[in-house]
Amino acid sequence: MRKFWLSVAALALLATGAAPAQAQGEAYPARPVRLVVPFPAGGPADVLARVVAQDMSERWGQGVIIENRVGAGSAVGAASVARSAPDGYTLLLALDTTLVMIPIAMKTANYKVEDFAPISLAATNTSILVVPANGPKTVEELIAKGRANPGKLNYGAGIITTRLGAFLLSKLTGIEAVSVPYNGSAEVVRALLDGSIDYAVDGIAPHLPHIQAGKLRALAKLDDKPVESLPDLQSLHRFPGLAAMGEAATWMGVVAPAGTPAPIIAKVRDGVVAATNNDAIRRKMAPLGITVTNSTPEAFSAFIASEAKRWEPVIRESGFAN
Repeated sequence: MRKFWLSVAALALLATGAAPAQAQGEAYPARPVRLVVPFPAGGPADVLARVVAQDMSERWGQGVIIENRVGAGSAVGAASVARSAPDGYTLLLALDTTLVMIPIAMKTANYKVEDFAPISLAATNTSILVVPANGPKTVEELIAKGRANPGKLNYGAGIITTRLGAFLLSKLTGIEAVSVPYNGSAEVVRALLDGSIDYAVDGIAPHLPHIQAGKLRALAKLDDKPVESLPDLQSLHRFPGLAAMGEAATWMGVVAPAGTPAPIIAKVRDGVVAATNNDAIRRKMAPLGITVTNSTPEAFSAFIASEAKRWEPVIRESGFAN
């Protein structure tokens, strides 16, 4: 009997000791994952995040929960992820403004690009030049109005990238206009609707319902990509001297806190690839000017570095850096 109880005790100790090891080796994800979107609901990043999160949730059998953490042009949400445990349960849908513009432009940003592990590029986003319904009817009219009223027109931007897009428009056309920063596209839309700003360079998604309702007017797109919902919209490339406007196209990608284990990075990347290769998601995003895509972590890292090199002189020239 004594041997029996010793055997029971030994088995209990083995079971107790095995529990932590089993927990450490549990398949990822074993619980819900947070995907932080550093912008308000309704903007291009939020729209993309929700469809990708739903697809990943269904494939993984675990919830991928969207958390909108807004502030400082995406710096607040980004910093919260940078400080999170590198265990794969907190991810960030980052924009170019998050990983390129802010680290260059904001000395007060409390995170660095090196605080993140790139996982995959997720989408590129066509930007448009948009005005209130009672504003200029053509690009030429906007330019003429701006030149005739130096310093009197203002434009809104929810991220540094679109602010730089409007800056490039001013620089290339000789318009002297005032920049009005906002926390995201939803605020830019409201400002256009109530006439607080004269124009904006922004993604299509938050503006499209109002364009279709006749409350806003899209004057042009910044690149040559066809937009299913706005098939007749001309590109700014076709206007003399405005070819450089294509540089203001935005992009989005998924990152994790630095130090996240490689197997988890690979699992998340597989989820992003599956979602962005999903034809239903591609069809849903296309009318919004969002082209879903994907990449390897290494290619995404190299892309971020090349974008920083390309944008830094523009940011310095714009005076937006602090």
